[in-house]
Amino acid sequence: MADRIASDTESVATHRLTIETVGRTSRPRLELPAELDLEAGDVVRLTLDGGEYHARVESNLDGALELRGAFDNTRLARSDDGEDRLAAWVDDSGVDPGRSVLLDVLTEGYHYGLREPGERVVYTARDPPDDSLSRIADSLEE
Repeated sequence: MADRIASDTESVATHRLTIETVGRTSRPRLELPAELDLEAGDVVRLTLDGGEYHARVESNLDGALELRGAFDNTRLARSDDGEDRLAAWVDDSGVDPGRSVLLDVLTEGYHYGLREPGERVVYTARDPPDDSLSRIADSLEE
């Protein structure tokens, strides 16, 4: 089921993150707050400018969790293949490395939204599929 929810409602938890880059590349990365209910290897839904994408949660060398890209589907997110929608969003928004962005928690552990500070967004928040459907989908991807 999908609900419309504004970024400025009390039910949306918001975290301020800093856009960083991976090594010497210009590829963006976002270190995630430790209090999020996520583990390395999880694939989450990420809304950017109204588009819904998929991002794999990764662990950096310090053990902190981060997002390094957003892709059109779960398979591409897991393989880190295809067009990186996060990099395109960073380029289009003009948010340079070192600047802040806001991560909105729409459905804990499943769906998040990313926006520029001061921007109000109305999201279509999605609930995760039930466990039996997830297991079927995972088995088809293997």
